[in-house]
This record gives sequence, structure tokens and C-alpha cells, in this order.
Amino acid sequence: MNAGDSSRDTTVKLIALVGRASALTVVLLVLCGVVYPAVVFVVARVVFPVQSHGSLVRDGRGRVVGSSLIGQAFRQPRYFHGRRSAVAYDAANSGGSNLGPSNPALTDSVRVASVRVRAEDGVPVTVSLPADLVTASASGLDPDISPASAALQVDRVARARGVAASAVASVVATHTTARDLGVLGEPRVNVLRLNLALDSAWGGR
Repeated sequence: MNAGDSSRDTTVKLIALVGRASALTVVLLVLCGVVYPAVVFVVARVVFPVQSHGSLVRDGRGRVVGSSLIGQAFRQPRYFHGRRSAVAYDAANSGGSNLGPSNPALTDSVRVASVRVRAEDGVPVTVSLPADLVTASASGLDPDISPASAALQVDRVARARGVAASAVASVVATHTTARDLGVLGEPRVNVLRLNLALDSAWGGR
């Protein structure tokens, strides 16, 4: 075999390898870029219709008022207040303050928040505040608060709505979610759903 034949054989093998590689690329592109996303999309819409649409929450009139996955800024006394947000609950700009425990700015922020919460809910300085009421979450979008944080706000919400504190506490208990599978995470209360339940029971918007 001369040098010319060897070169032609090498070229033919190279073309064959390129052809197989190109065919494999196309197959994987179709499977991973078209078939797989389409299957996931269809299964999600059928099996998880609410979650696949963004876990949207609607009021009594059927209007979308938010998502159960994204917190909102409730400041009126008649509503339960959620966790603070370093990004003003902007879902397009999720993130925390990035302030470390030794940063004086974080200490000052917690101090200011503590004063506000104690003033709003009449909590004496001898009572410890739940951490989630005076600190922001890492995402800035946390939609839940702890049962302790909800319990601390019951009296204020009841006074603002002119109802018995026990009635408000009952609504909180109904909207408290236990640990997933009994062991994962912590008990929590979704603030948006809780406030909608309050409006449904005693009016508001």
C-alpha cells in the first residue's frame, strides 16, 4: 500500500467518524432538546397542574393574587406580616443581603426590625422574638413564617379586625403545614393563604 492509498483510507475513516458523531449529535439533540422537555411538560401539566403553572393563588373571585411560592409585603395591621426581604420580594431579583454575622449593618438591621415588631405586636423586651420575623431569607422571597411568628401576631390581627383572638388563632392552626413526610423541614404557615382566609372569613381585600 502506497502513501496515497493510506491517506485515502484515513480520510474515509475520518469522514465515517464525523458522520457517526454528527448523527449522534442530532439524535441527542432531538431526545434531550425536544422529546425529554415535551414529556416533562406534559407530565407536569397532567400530574402537577397547579405547580406547573407557578402555584398561583386566587382569591374568592377567581383573580390571581400571587403565588404560594413567593412572599409579599403585607404591612396593614389587619394582616399577618411575612419575612423581611432584601430584594423587595422581586422574583426577578432573588437574593439575600449577603451580610455576615459579624457585619454591624446586619446587627443594626435586626435591631431596627426588632423595635418595629415589638411596637406593632406589643411584645415586651423580656420575650424573645422568632428569628424569621427580624431577618430576611436567603432568597428574599420566602412565603412562609414559623407558627411562633404567626402566634405572636394573632392579638394584633384580631384587634384590627374586631374579632376574638381565639378565632384568628383557629385560622392560623388550620393553615399551619406540618413537616413534609413528618421529618423534612419545619412546620410553617403560608402568609398569603392565611391572609386570604382572613379576608374570606371577615372581609377585606
